[in-house]
Order: sequence, then structure tokens, then C-alpha cells
Amino acid sequence: MSTAILTGQPVPGSSIEADLRSLGFDVRTAADAADTETLLAAVPADQRVAVVDTRFVGHQHALRLGLTDPRFPLAAVPGAVTAQPAGRQALTRAMARENSASGGTAEGGAPARAKPSVGNAGDADSLADRIATALDADGSEVHRPELGSLVAAVPADPQARNEARQAVGAVDDEAVRLKSAVKARDGFFTTFCISPYSRYLARWCARRGLTPNQVTTASLVTALIAAGSAATGTRAGYVAAGLLLILSFVLDCTDGQLARYSLQYSTLGAWLDATFDRAKEYAYYAGLALGAARGGGHDDVWALALGAMILQTCRHVVDFSFNEANHDATANTSPTAALSGKLDSVGWTVWARRMIVLPIGERWAMIAVLTAATTPRVTLSVLLVGCALAATYTTAGRVLRSLTRRASRTDRAAQALADLADSGPLTGALVRFLPGRPRPTAPLSAAVGAVLVTLGAWLWGPSWWVVLMAGAYVLLSAEAVAHPLKGALDWLVPPLFRAAEYGTVLLLAAKADVNGALPAAFGLVAAVAYHHYDTVYRIRGNAGAPPAWLVRAVGGQEGRTLLVAVLAAVLTAGQFTVALTVLAVAVALVVLAESIHFWVAAHRAGAPSVHDEGEPA
Repeated sequence: MSTAILTGQPVPGSSIEADLRSLGFDVRTAADAADTETLLAAVPADQRVAVVDTRFVGHQHALRLGLTDPRFPLAAVPGAVTAQPAGRQALTRAMARENSASGGTAEGGAPARAKPSVGNAGDADSLADRIATALDADGSEVHRPELGSLVAAVPADPQARNEARQAVGAVDDEAVRLKSAVKARDGFFTTFCISPYSRYLARWCARRGLTPNQVTTASLVTALIAAGSAATGTRAGYVAAGLLLILSFVLDCTDGQLARYSLQYSTLGAWLDATFDRAKEYAYYAGLALGAARGGGHDDVWALALGAMILQTCRHVVDFSFNEANHDATANTSPTAALSGKLDSVGWTVWARRMIVLPIGERWAMIAVLTAATTPRVTLSVLLVGCALAATYTTAGRVLRSLTRRASRTDRAAQALADLADSGPLTGALVRFLPGRPRPTAPLSAAVGAVLVTLGAWLWGPSWWVVLMAGAYVLLSAEAVAHPLKGALDWLVPPLFRAAEYGTVLLLAAKADVNGALPAAFGLVAAVAYHHYDTVYRIRGNAGAPPAWLVRAVGGQEGRTLLVAVLAAVLTAGQFTVALTVLAVAVALVVLAESIHFWVAAHRAGAPSVHDEGEPA
């Protein structure tokens, strides 16, 4: 339940009360500031409350943006201010100050800081605006949404009111609302082939009371059915899989557009959306591998499927690590970044640069078409080549930016990189005995360790030589994180760790040369990758890293790498396959149980809602 307090004398013909009720507010009327303060104190502390001027003239969507967005504890538009439970104390203080300053009347006092979004409309003195100004003076962060062509004003006289009403009539707020439902920065395929109609599907869902989480779940189910169709190994199954994958992507776009259209943001929804995207894509890779094995040629492409998952995960970790390393860097300048900005101002280069990184829309469209028209081997091979080129392009650009950027990285950034590194108890024990090293050695140590363990797995397969290389990798991993990761290229450490761990599992399973080893390795990497993605989403949501006990329980990245190397050396090929399967199940159960409990508890506890508008993944 939400409560809106209308302040001032009623205005004949005003629709403000009806607009507020349609937005879910219980409307109460206050004659002056003293009455407003009294009514405000009577609203339960666990409810959202808004103070709105009765003279407000504007679009309903302007009110929706200003008063119902769940992501911000405090928000305001001209003539209206709102607070969620987290912002109630600040609002109460500001209200008390304004009531005291104005002597309990709704008129008079300091001029409002917020200006109406109408050109020449008179700016009447408004209690809501004065409260917003007082909140600013207190240092409280008040969100003021970009209204664009939408109108929000408190006209001072009849002429200004008439002009404001004409401005409202000149703009179709539903068209603005539909347009703003589409992500501002998206890939070419999504922008031109999906969003032109998926936004209307989002509106259809909103009008029928569907939630973004329900659409997200429908997208997951559709993708899993697509994976099942691909697993049949028939041409009809492949065609159906391609079509269903596109449908799943349409629904994937729809859930975000529905969230923006109806402002239904939530912590749980952001996690589900991000997690299900990875689950859908990687389940589809597994479906292709099963289909190839069941098809007429009985082709074994599990190595390609696992390689595609590893490459895609490492690409994401590069993105996450680079962004976290530079999240709050000071003196954040770079000639490479300046050049990139100039290229973005040239029409066709914008789309070319967005497409070359193979974002999710282009990637899924390519996978769908290739699945329907070719074989799983061709699909996965082309995917690997495309992702490798995209990874080379993005990583090279970020290395250049880092080397040419003069920036001081913060303790927060260093902690985020340390959390993304996923170091376990072995590293924790070794770090205490390592001598001090200059920071530039961190990515070098991680790279040398990654090369040693993966090259050893490739050359010798399951053997004690690989165990020796894995031991050296553990030592070098500890050296890499022995000091805060604040160097220019230290953001490379987490993706190098991912490549080393996942690559070792892939190579040892492939070298075991027994049926079932690669599918078991696929399951293990999928479980560990979920843990790593979950760490990213927690950091993005300012929830911190997973608890230390969880990292210890699953061994840390260096512990798992060493364990897999030892298991491969001491067990037969068949036993190694069973061991990988057991390890995959154990890791999956532990990380899934803790993760689900954490996110559901955070949602129920009213954690701040988040919504990611970052680069298309």
C-alpha cells in the first residue's frame, strides 16, 4: 500500500487525485503544512508516502516515474516528492523543518529548487518542492527522473495552468512510455529485429497483470524446450530448436521492457534475469552436444560445447573485471577511450562496433539460424570462432585503455577483483609466507600459472606431471593476489584464473578419452561458472561477495584445479568420470542452495531494487 498526501486547495477540473489512485496510492488531503505533517506521521513506516501539490499539471507517466520507481528511497518531480521506508526519516525531518519555517501554511517560504518541465509556465511555490529542496540541503540523495518531453509543473496562475494543459495535450505519454521501455543501448539485431514489436508484447503483459519474473521464467522454459528439441538429433528438432531459441530471446527482451514500462524492478528479478540468461545459453550448448551424439553421424561435440561455454564465460569475466577495476577510478582518462567516444559519434561505426563484440542478440540469432540449417558441429565451431574474435577485440581494446589511462584505483576496486579471483584456503595459507612483490607481477604470475597448468594438461594428460604443474599454479595464484590488485592490468587476474581452471578440466576430461568424461566436465564447469556469475551479481548489487565459508567449502579456484589434476592422475578414466560427476553435483548443490537462500532473503528483506542497463552480454 502507498499513501499520497495532496497539499493545498482543490483545483476544479484537476485529475491529480484520479491519477494518483490509478498509480496505486491511497489519497488523503491536507489543508496546509501542519496538516500535511500530521497525516505524514500517521502513515505506517513500512509504506511508501508521497506529498503532491493539488495544482500539479502533467502527464501521468511523469508521476509514475517520479513516485513509483522502487529503486530509489527518495525521488521527486516538480510538484511531488516521495519516500520509500528507507527514506522516511529524511522526509520527516525535511517536513518538520518546512512546517516550522512556513508557520504551518502551504504557501510562502523558499522558492522550489525543481523547475517545471514546461517552457514558460509560471513556477508556483510548492510545499512538495520545498521539501525536496530541504532534502537536498540535508545531503539526502533525491532521484529526479529525466522527463524529456513529459510535462510536470505547478502553474502559478490560470494562464500558466492553461499553457501547461496544452503542453500535456501535445505529447502522447503512452508513446513516450513505450519508447522508454526499450533499453537505451542495445545490439543491432535486438534494436531493429526484436524491440520494434517486443515493446508491444511488454505492454500486453503489463495490462494483464503479468510480472517481469513470470516472463523471465517463460523465457527460460522456452529455451529449455529448445535445448530439448536440439537434443533429438533430427532436422525437424533442429529447426524447432532454432525457432524456439528466437522466441526465448523475444521473451528475454520483453521481461526487461516490461520492467521499464511498469517500473517493476526488484533485486530478485535482476538476479533471475541475469542467471537465467546464462542457464538458457549453456543448456542449449548441451542440447546441441546431445543432439549430435544421437543424430545419424553420432558426432561427439562435447569438447566444442564445453569450449564455447568456457570462452563465453571468460569473455564475461573480462567485462566484469575491467568494469569493476575502473568503477570508481579517479583521473580516469585515456586516449583510447577518447578515440572510442569519437567513433561512437559516427553513425555506422556505432552499430559496427556493437555487432563485432557479438552481443547476446546477434549471438543467439546466429546460433538459431545455424542450428536450423546446419549441424551442431558447424554451429559450435562458428560460435567458437566468432566469440574468439570478439574476445580478442574487446580484450585488446581494454588492455590499451588500461595502459594509456592515468588513473588511481580504489580499495573498493581492489576488493572486488580479489572477490572475483575466488581464491580458496590454499592461497590464504600461502599468502602469509610470500615475500612482497611489486604490483605489476600479479597478471604475469596469473598468466604463467595458467599457461603451465593448461599446457601440462594438453601435453601429458592425466599424470603426475600435471599435478606438479597444478602445484606450481597454486603457488603462482597465491603470488598474484598477495597484494591489493590496483595495477593497470590487474583486472586480468580473474579471467586468467577462470581460463586456467576451466581449461584444465576440459583438457583432462578430453585426454581421459572415455565416454561420459566430457559431459561430466561440462557439468562441473557449469556449476563452478554459476558460482562465479553469482559473485559478480552480488558485487554489482552492492551485496558483497559470497560468504568465506562457501568459498572454502568449494575449495577456491586453485584448490579445485589441483583436486581435478590429482583425481585425473590417481584414478582410472572411468573412475575419473565418476569423480567429476560427483564433484559437479556437490558444487552445484552447495552453491545453488546458498545462492537461492541469499537472494530470496535479500528480496524479502527489502534490499534496494536494481536494474542493469549495461552493455549487452
